[in-house]
Amino acid sequence: MLKLVLTLLASYALLVGIVYLLQARMLYLPNVGGRALTMTPGDAGMAFEDVRITTADGVTLHGWFIEGQRARVLLFFHGNAGNISHRLASIGQFLGLGLSVMIIDYRGYGQSEGKTTEAGTYRDAEAAWRYLTQERGVRPQDIVVFGRSVGASVAARLASGQDPAGLILESSFTSVPDIAAELYPWLPARWLSRFSYATRDYVQNVRCPVLVVHSRDDEIIPFHHGEAVLAAAPEPRSLLVLRGTHNDAFIRDERTYLEGLREFLAGL
Repeated sequence: MLKLVLTLLASYALLVGIVYLLQARMLYLPNVGGRALTMTPGDAGMAFEDVRITTADGVTLHGWFIEGQRARVLLFFHGNAGNISHRLASIGQFLGLGLSVMIIDYRGYGQSEGKTTEAGTYRDAEAAWRYLTQERGVRPQDIVVFGRSVGASVAARLASGQDPAGLILESSFTSVPDIAAELYPWLPARWLSRFSYATRDYVQNVRCPVLVVHSRDDEIIPFHHGEAVLAAAPEPRSLLVLRGTHNDAFIRDERTYLEGLREFLAGL
């Protein structure tokens, strides 16, 4: 019996060690769907500019700028899987709302150089902001920062240090340790986590209107995470509730989604 217990403990310790070492591969999934760009906005009938941006630490990022009908620009930070070519449906929705769209791939994703790290994704967001405000001359009050899933944390951190017109956080978690503890209750996830992405903490320091978008049916990031992020945000803040899964609610419940975004944007 003692031998069995020791064997189980050793196996558990080995599992914990593997998870600790491999968690970056569990969080960052740039190869889902392949790193190659499968389409461009041009393939979907949207005129666009290919953009190359250099970060403060010398990494070259790839992105697109898609001009809309108005001066207001939505700065788009996507989730942890795939690349910008997998976000054409969302880009089309935002263009339909009259917005221009700036979207980048984080370092290590798509055609962007480098290795993905948490600090690196924050630098990538700052580089995109500088590109819009300094190189394109877009006024901060004409920029809406948008983030989906892990991108919501990147967006919230950026907005906490800048003054955009508004911030939209879609399918956001409160922090990586929080969501990891729920997804892996059989592991000491909070102790193991090498990542923070503390969306709830970042949003407390935002000085612009905040819209939290979350589906009650989200099977990956439970709805209560969106509620907690909303509660942490200063006024004015609002909640847009959708139906559908983590990855398809903005399509499945598109009418509700677009009406909610339109109402939020009209109030900025």
